[in-house]
Amino acid sequence: MSTSLLQVRVEDSIKDDAARIFDDLGIDTSTAVRMFLKRVVLENGIPFRMTLPKEPYDARRGYRAIQEMSELSRKNGLSEMSLEEINAEIEASRAERASAKE
Repeated sequence: MSTSLLQVRVEDSIKDDAARIFDDLGIDTSTAVRMFLKRVVLENGIPFRMTLPKEPYDARRGYRAIQEMSELSRKNGLSEMSLEEINAEIEASRAERASAKE
């Protein structure tokens, strides 16, 4: 299979920022461009988004949210509900929503 040289002009800062992201993804810029072009052909259009989170993942946020929910359930007297009681509440809520739609 023959290959062609593809040259693209972009600002240095964009090229450098993109190269850092590609490096975090474990690929180089040439590989990223080839991936993009192959997907364009497969999808017959602009194909996909390949992104990293802008903010680092912080498991403590999720843990704090669970703690807050547990505290709220204790304050509202719901922390000792059995699985059957929880399922009954869910079913009642679903039935209420279904009748409201009718």
